[in-house]
Amino acid sequence: MALYYLDTSALVKLYIRERGTDQLLRLASRSSNHRFAVLALAQVEFHSAIRKRERLGDIDAPVAAQVLGRFERHLEGRFLRQVVSDSVLDTATALVDRYPLRAYDAIQLAGCIAFTTAAGGQQPVFVCADRQLLDAAGCEGLEFLDPCE
Repeated sequence: MALYYLDTSALVKLYIRERGTDQLLRLASRSSNHRFAVLALAQVEFHSAIRKRERLGDIDAPVAAQVLGRFERHLEGRFLRQVVSDSVLDTATALVDRYPLRAYDAIQLAGCIAFTTAAGGQQPVFVCADRQLLDAAGCEGLEFLDPCE
C-alpha cells in the first residue's frame, strides 16, 4: 500500500478522461488499497477546472454537476487533506525563489512537503502532470510520478 499526494492536474484525471487517466484509475482501484492526499486548496482548483471545461463546452452542465458531487463525496471520505498553513505558505515562497514555479504550483508542492513531515515517516509519491513542478519535487528529494508517462 502506497501513499500518493495528488496535485490538481492529477486529481482531475480521476474524474475526467484525459491523458494519464488510466494510470491514475489503476492506482485508485479499491483492490490497490493505496491512500491519497490532496491539498485543501485543491477543492477550489478542482471546481475551477471543471467549471472551465463546462464553460468551454467540453462537458455539459449535468456532467459537471455529477463530477463535482462525486468529488465532494470523495473529498469527505477518501482523501486525506493537507491544510494551507503559514508554514506551507512560507515553504511555497521559498520554492518560488528556487524554482520557476507558478504560485499555486509552489503551494501544492509545499503542501506535499508539509504532508511528508506529518505523515509519520511514510513519504508520499507526488503525482502531477506538470514537468516543471515534477522537476522541482525531485530537487526537493520527493519521489514523484507523472501519470501521463
